[in-house]
Amino acid sequence: MIIQTGNRTDIPAFYADWFANRLKEGFVLVRNPFNPKMVTKYILDPSVVDLIIFCTKNPEPMLCHMDLLSPYHQYWFVTITPYGKEIEPNVPDKSLVMETFRRLSEIAGKKNMAWRYDPILVDGQWTVSRHIEAFTEMCKKLSGYTETCVISFIDLYEKVKMNYPEARRVPWNTQLQLTEAFVNIAAGCGMRIKPCGEDPRLAAAGADCSGCMTRQVFESAIGRNLILPSNPNNRKECACYITGDIGVYNTCGHLCRYCYANADQAAVRQAMRHHDPASPMLIGNLLPGDTVHEAKQVSWIDPQMRLNFNQ
Repeated sequence: MIIQTGNRTDIPAFYADWFANRLKEGFVLVRNPFNPKMVTKYILDPSVVDLIIFCTKNPEPMLCHMDLLSPYHQYWFVTITPYGKEIEPNVPDKSLVMETFRRLSEIAGKKNMAWRYDPILVDGQWTVSRHIEAFTEMCKKLSGYTETCVISFIDLYEKVKMNYPEARRVPWNTQLQLTEAFVNIAAGCGMRIKPCGEDPRLAAAGADCSGCMTRQVFESAIGRNLILPSNPNNRKECACYITGDIGVYNTCGHLCRYCYANADQAAVRQAMRHHDPASPMLIGNLLPGDTVHEAKQVSWIDPQMRLNFNQ
């Protein structure tokens, strides 16, 4: 199976020591976000965990634990945008994150790295021309360390509307203009552009609209064919294969204003106060009345060796 660490929070940035402890002990407990009394136990063993996916804005705290990750296949999505503290209050200096990206790529391999330039927002400060200038500069610095750049345009979820009320949807013509420009810039740096959960018509601008977290991506990272269970329900715009997530909502300390996973700063501060690096759970611990069930975990790797796995 595949373990996802980052749809709900940023584990490498804020909980690297906790995750290292989970790898050492070989399991993790995860509360169901919609039924908190239900707890799932995932075994963290390479025999059943085919791939671990990380999504982060700051992988640096995890670098000292890479020896623990060496038995596992990995795929890293690292978000690096040009925004400042007014939008991403607690994200480290972007030049430092890009340096960490390069170091991580040398360990994990560039085929197992994706740079996320998202969400893209357009306003009086962040104009089309400013995005193109920033993207060009960042693309050059990351050239040779990844083959994939994932982009998306800001989605106005209810939490986003509360925390970033001035945000606006990016008009279609602007999406098309930026995508076409990014495709051309990225191609010159050895990268392809993959929109995440966007209109498939962006393929007309040269983008790869097949999805950013797909069977092809997994198989390329692992180097083997997979037999995947039927795809869980997902939003209709998204082609990605969603897997077991061990994160928790309202726990990301970056406090980005466009975040869909945090309700507000107070909720994040309260949750983070209950984090214990020694606990099997990211936040808190088991409580009376909790029901723990073990996830049905099997390797999804096709035992039949074939020569046509996706690259």
